[in-house]
Amino acid sequence: MPPDATATKKRLLTAAYNEFAQFGLAGARVDRIAEAAQANKRLIYVHFGNKSDLFDLVVANSLADLATAVPFTAEDLPGYAGRLFDYLLEHPQVLRLTGWSQLERPEASPAQVDAYRPKIAAIEVAQQQERVTTAIAPTDVLALLLGLTTAWANASPALRSLAGQQPWDPERLRVHRTAMIAAVQALTTPPAVPGHDSTGRQGAAFTP
Repeated sequence: MPPDATATKKRLLTAAYNEFAQFGLAGARVDRIAEAAQANKRLIYVHFGNKSDLFDLVVANSLADLATAVPFTAEDLPGYAGRLFDYLLEHPQVLRLTGWSQLERPEASPAQVDAYRPKIAAIEVAQQQERVTTAIAPTDVLALLLGLTTAWANASPALRSLAGQQPWDPERLRVHRTAMIAAVQALTTPPAVPGHDSTGRQGAAFTP
């Protein structure tokens, strides 16, 4: 029977994921990817094209996996931020891959643009429903949310060393996560007005 191309492709993608996360596009080596996948190097070009094409595919796949694991909830941005924080903590390669992508592939790829577009649209709908503040543009809402969610992971080692605890201590991360969610809540919640609930929608007046 011929070799199972699907299994080989999966092994190559897994090996490429680990290689690109560690070394980026420029530093990654096709030989190492093939060796880790126990496959012939030629098969990388057969299945995926050149190294840049493979890198773009790996980044796109990692973002698609994230979107599946952490569905975007514009009606609950603080909750989404918390779940995203947890996912990225368990899958640090995703942030490394996107960091390499910004450095080495600074042009906006269609796949990444398409990944952001429905999130922006969902925020616009939430703003129309007065669930999210309209004082901030939808793109800025998402940028600020992502910045807050990844702030600790992207902080410099020098800054993290001054935390007074081990940077990745579970209790420290729990406290940071709570503060981050509160910050997203404060950033995105519409201002309260008399006779409305905390989302800005009209509610019953309080009577003693």
